[in-house]
Amino acid sequence: MAKQLHVEFVAAEEKIWSGEAAMLVARTTEGELGVLPGHAPLLGQLAEPSEVRVNLADGTRRVYEVAGGFLSVTGEGVTVLAESASLVTAN
Repeated sequence: MAKQLHVEFVAAEEKIWSGEAAMLVARTTEGELGVLPGHAPLLGQLAEPSEVRVNLADGTRRVYEVAGGFLSVTGEGVTVLAESASLVTAN
């Protein structure tokens, strides 16, 4: 089985989604960023408005519209801390 990326997606008021993913793509103030398992640690500010795409191992994708926040990548996985987020697509 391929290595997975643990993702925690949290908004100011609630936990949005948590699970294992193959890849996460987010638009930061520095540009679009793709995160795979084993990515180097970093902290990025999400662009406003922005979109975060979570690609799951089974080929499905979850797409969220976000307003403000940060993306943190550590050895444990990825945490998205958004001011607000809403699910746009889950397929």
